Amino acid sequence: MERLAGSKVWAEYNAAQATRSVRPLCLDAMALAGPGNGRQAIDLGCGAGKETLALLIEGWRVHAIDSLPGTRERLLAIVPPAKDRFLYVDMRPFEDIRGLPEADLIFAGYSLPFIHPKDFGRIWRMMLDSLRPAGVIAVNLFGDRDSWADVAEWNFHTEAAARQLFDGLKILKLEVYDDDGQSFRGPKHWHIFDVIARKS
Repeated sequence: MERLAGSKVWAEYNAAQATRSVRPLCLDAMALAGPGNGRQAIDLGCGAGKETLALLIEGWRVHAIDSLPGTRERLLAIVPPAKDRFLYVDMRPFEDIRGLPEADLIFAGYSLPFIHPKDFGRIWRMMLDSLRPAGVIAVNLFGDRDSWADVAEWNFHTEAAARQLFDGLKILKLEVYDDDGQSFRGPKHWHIFDVIARKS
């Protein structure tokens, strides 16, 4: 993503995501959370809708959040008609959300790092408050060695600070990726924490 991750950049990014597979972090979280069986999931920053669709197919009700214009239409275009009644599309920016439905699974794939640091703490607490007992949360966080870490409008964490976010939860998976690679806009150094945790 560019430093100025505006609607045009996100729209191009989502279009490029149309052919990718469901993110392994989401699949792992679904496996750990157990069958959907009509339970509630939240997809924070649903983007192209890959994970939203996977959750719906596995029997989850999904509260999908993304403020990019056209999100509702994009999701309804890929969701089978029999599943659309289990989907709620929330097009508010994260910063405008003051509450979330209670959920058994929360997935935030590459969305939380783009929240302004002044808003991140409140949004994080809101997410944890909405997670039901024994619920599973799965997120990607950016580390302090990421090549975008000088962007003041985004948030980054040391590994210790990332672990501290999950105090009181049981960490089921924490993987660190710290290497050069490619982004949508070209080469960069990635420093990412992939975390799955369960609420007591």
